[in-house]
Amino acid sequence: MSSLPSYAQDLGDGIFAIDTGFHRPVFDAAYLIVENGRAAFVDTGTNFAVPRLLATLEALGLAREAVDHVIPTHVHLDHAGGVGLLMSHLAKATAIVHPRGARHMIDPSALVAGATAVYGEAEMARSYGQIVGVPAERVKESADGMTLSLAGRELQFLDTPGHARHHHCVWDTRTRGFFTGDTFGLSYREFDTEQGPWLLPTTTPVQFEPDKLRESVLRLLSYRPECMYLTHYSRVRDVQRLGESFLAQLDRLVAIGRGLKGAPDRHAALKRALLAEYVAIVKAHGCRFSETEVATLLDVDIELNAQGMGIWLDKEAA
Repeated sequence: MSSLPSYAQDLGDGIFAIDTGFHRPVFDAAYLIVENGRAAFVDTGTNFAVPRLLATLEALGLAREAVDHVIPTHVHLDHAGGVGLLMSHLAKATAIVHPRGARHMIDPSALVAGATAVYGEAEMARSYGQIVGVPAERVKESADGMTLSLAGRELQFLDTPGHARHHHCVWDTRTRGFFTGDTFGLSYREFDTEQGPWLLPTTTPVQFEPDKLRESVLRLLSYRPECMYLTHYSRVRDVQRLGESFLAQLDRLVAIGRGLKGAPDRHAALKRALLAEYVAIVKAHGCRFSETEVATLLDVDIELNAQGMGIWLDKEAA
């Protein structure tokens, strides 16, 4: 066993967070769970993260054949874009995918087309590379309440719509923590203060459904988790406080959206309102960032959250 690469962090209890390098440092994590010489990845990042995932395995002295499962929390490309390419290097692994997302892992053409419509071909190539499908016989669909054993370590799957209908979260009985994908929001380490971490709900396109998201978060909290493993970014504790903050913010986002549903240039108005909301919240959290610094750090999220809220508002009006 060699030392871990600088982009991998040992969180204890056989869990490693791997910075995928997507967008900026400590923005997008994949997780490696190791138990009794066997392993599973939860989320993979993009194709460009695959060398980092394989290098972390090697640093831990694990053969690629030791990986039993690759588990995307959902099929958005910053979480699952690298699944097919990673699986091509892991001969013994099975992909465990939400039933609404499984077909997109087998044939990613519709997923790629949708993302290309949002980002354009040049950005798709730059950020995600060539998306590779997974052979159908190597894909297993999850089910709500399903349990999976990783060398005796129990992982339970919960169907958690609200961010996306193809989203499940994974409960690790060992650490009493959920791998939450995007269901429990985003918590960037730059915003940590003496009060602890801060998080925000993500409302990215195209399946933001606030009522279902609230139900999913309440369901996660009902397990009284000791921690959450976020894709954006890494483990957070103080879960009850963060959950209460999440739900309060979600209510405010719904009010902001409905208040602006008829606004001229609604997208720009939503972006301004979101920035003002985030600036106020991080200031109350003890962050000393200027409005410009907050706008820079959350630029991608503000744009995508405004897009997702717009799509939700249009559906609500239909």
